[in-house]
Amino acid sequence: MILTGHRIREEVATGRITIDPFDPALLNPDSYNYRIGPVLRVHRTHRIDAHAEHELDEFTIPAGGCVLEPGRIYLGTTVERFGSAHFVPSLIGRSSVGRLGVFMEYSAYMGNLGACHAWTLEIEVVQRTRIYPGDRMGQITWTVKSGEVPEYTGRFGRIDEATLPSSGHFLTTPHHLEVPL
Repeated sequence: MILTGHRIREEVATGRITIDPFDPALLNPDSYNYRIGPVLRVHRTHRIDAHAEHELDEFTIPAGGCVLEPGRIYLGTTVERFGSAHFVPSLIGRSSVGRLGVFMEYSAYMGNLGACHAWTLEIEVVQRTRIYPGDRMGQITWTVKSGEVPEYTGRFGRIDEATLPSSGHFLTTPHHLEVPL
């Protein structure tokens, strides 16, 4: 069962759901809009080997926006920190953003109980698209859990920056990158 916007607001007030910062204007009938944070990371090279180390470049989205290019995966974060030990969170992109050809969270959309953090966003565009810091990029929904589930205690439940798996195959030392507008 999915929570309604009214119920999300109630659960935030009781502390059973964390949305920080919480803005009632971002509530929808059955979700909460999340916004994109000011920093993006992109793989330094266009050829990725999942079994080799590689680096990410990092840049800040200027107030005037930046243009994302097709053929790249951008990693960002939500402005908000989300979490709950009582409800399962799921992130999806907004349909208005998807109709522009901007795709969000296409592989890791479901969160873990007990994790509370800014979410890493996976972003890909099909055409050159300008985005701005703080844009409403997607929605988070909350589903009632059924049965006993242990809380998530892994490392991704505590990280507030865009990150990659720490399997030893990735080197995530970001370097500053200037992105033309």
